Amino acid sequence: MAEAEEDCHSDTVRAGDDENESPTETDLQAQLQMFRAQWMFELAPGVGSSNSETRSCRAARGSFLKAADTKGKQELAKEEKLSARELFLKAVEEEQNGALYEAIKFYRRAMQLVPDIEFKITYTRSPDGDGVGNSYIEDNDDDSKMADLLSYFQQQLTFQESVLKLCQPELENSQTHISVLPMEVLMYIFRWVVSSDLDLRSLEQLSQVCRGFYICARDPEIWRLACLKVWGRSCIKLVPYTSWREMFLERPRVRFDGVYISKTTYIRQGEQSLDGFYRAWHQVEYYRYIRFFPDGHVMMLTTPEEPQSIVPRLRTRNTRTDAILLGHYRLSQDTDNQTKVFAVITKKKEEKPLDYKYRYFRRVPVQEADQSFHVGLQLCSSGHQRFNKLIWIHHSCHITYKSTGETAVTAFEIDKMYTPLFFSRARSYTAFSERPL
Repeated sequence: MAEAEEDCHSDTVRAGDDENESPTETDLQAQLQMFRAQWMFELAPGVGSSNSETRSCRAARGSFLKAADTKGKQELAKEEKLSARELFLKAVEEEQNGALYEAIKFYRRAMQLVPDIEFKITYTRSPDGDGVGNSYIEDNDDDSKMADLLSYFQQQLTFQESVLKLCQPELENSQTHISVLPMEVLMYIFRWVVSSDLDLRSLEQLSQVCRGFYICARDPEIWRLACLKVWGRSCIKLVPYTSWREMFLERPRVRFDGVYISKTTYIRQGEQSLDGFYRAWHQVEYYRYIRFFPDGHVMMLTTPEEPQSIVPRLRTRNTRTDAILLGHYRLSQDTDNQTKVFAVITKKKEEKPLDYKYRYFRRVPVQEADQSFHVGLQLCSSGHQRFNKLIWIHHSCHITYKSTGETAVTAFEIDKMYTPLFFSRARSYTAFSERPL
């Protein structure tokens, strides 16, 4: 009985202890559950403002790491370039000393770091000379110089006795050099090079002689006169172009240093043979040539002869080619920014000699008429060349009778027979004018 009472007493004490400790454990469990819930809430995507703050922090951290990575790569590339330059110059020095085997090793190590290190070093003297390793210029600002080559050349010019000297003779001679001429005389010579035929290709070739000629060839007055020659009063304002040269190169225009050519080929049915067993078929080929001039004149010729024999004859307007059509053209730019060429051409008039053989006979009067062709073309660019394609949009024949003054118009349908004309530049079409620009 005593042992039973002691056991009951101990159980009662343990129960009392459990009742005393249960509130504390319950609080700990509640706090743990709240912490877990808050932690899961923060980790859940797209929930609460804390998530946006976390995202912003992550983005900021990512951008910072990316910037640091980029900066580190730039510094590493700079160090590699510096070490490659030192290795390359060391190889040059070893090669000059005759240690070719050592030079090859340094060359190989330099090119493993920077493959084109040879082209990134500009020497102040020839690589074959002495002391090349001590005198070099790193070619870092080539892009900035090429961006504004005109300003760079102007800064490189020398001034002697307050007179701008465009160029200097390469070798000493006793004759008068062209650099002695004043700027006004040189500019007049350049205008003769361009001439009234607008031979701007020769001007660009002349600009490659030296820095001074390059500056003269970029003179705004020459390009302004060329633009006025092509577009007339419609190009008084320079906007939206930055220079007259840019306007001449970028604005749509017809080209004058060659001929627009189209080749048309078709098959037509021939007459039946006498015995009726077969009927011949003929393949017909012919060419259309259109040649434009800066003063507004145009020539057009349709012939089966190939360009090798026709293009040289169309160099000037004083050609003796038969069946050639002469006229005028004008450029028109619509609201849809499409440039069109409209031309009116007529057949070359020939003076017929008087026939005295039948002067006493009475002839039937022939009604005289003037015939002209109206042509409409759309100017386009094809491939890498600019303004080298003309598409037919209109072709009609106008016959005006002199006796009555009436005009008969016949419009031709633009079908597959009117193939586009493509530009072909002729090297022989250099300036041959007797007048400057």
